[in-house]
Amino acid sequence: MMHVKHVLVLGGTTEARLLAERLVAEPGVRVTTSLAGRVAAPRLPPGDVRVGGFGGSGGLAEWVRAHRVDALVDATHPFAAAMSRNAAEAAAQAHVPLLALRRPGWVAQDGDRWHSVASLAEAAELLPTLGERVFLTTGRMGLAAFTELDALWFLVRSVDPPEPPCPARTEVLLDRGPFSLEGERELIRRHRLDVLVTKDSGGDATAPKLTAAREARIPVVVVRRPPVPEGVPVAATTDEAVGWVVRQLYAEGPAASG
Repeated sequence: MMHVKHVLVLGGTTEARLLAERLVAEPGVRVTTSLAGRVAAPRLPPGDVRVGGFGGSGGLAEWVRAHRVDALVDATHPFAAAMSRNAAEAAAQAHVPLLALRRPGWVAQDGDRWHSVASLAEAAELLPTLGERVFLTTGRMGLAAFTELDALWFLVRSVDPPEPPCPARTEVLLDRGPFSLEGERELIRRHRLDVLVTKDSGGDATAPKLTAAREARIPVVVVRRPPVPEGVPVAATTDEAVGWVVRQLYAEGPAASG
């Protein structure tokens, strides 16, 4: 009889949901996806789902041991640096293999006017030199970095209402990707936007804003990703991640063969 293998996916991304869909179809594999609970109505993946934090790396390691997790996949957002650190520390404590699933970052094309920065604070410092009407697409958290920029006007787009404090002159647009190129063009035109701020999230769902900005010849401030914790292997696609998980679970050959 095949021993059921348990995979914990730290989720919240499209890639995490796709990975769960693929893994639940694997014979003898049980999948639990953990969601941070920051989005009010997330799209739930197949398999088991838990919502909420673990209480740091120690809490995560304890959960991994208690639920007999055989492999851990960090498929969180590329900017969830604290969760990625906790995952690396917990995997080491619990002696469980860990993979980071990260969609590739965006690459500038001919005609792009990108300005690369290391943080939201650095983006805020640069903004007054680039434009006056800002399309801010960095999510609902971290807007405090821009509150001193009273001379600028912000269109803030996020899935859920942003957390205060917000810039004084702000209009909030609640929307969830994927976004169309035509829709992004219309936003830039209607709001007379002259600069875009984004995190390098990668992927296709929100990439049309970059094309629209290139067409409109407006500058883009791109916040670089934090690095994946040292020593953690990285998969760029769901296919790569599935292959890695299967190799980890059945490193000595599938138990079903006996």
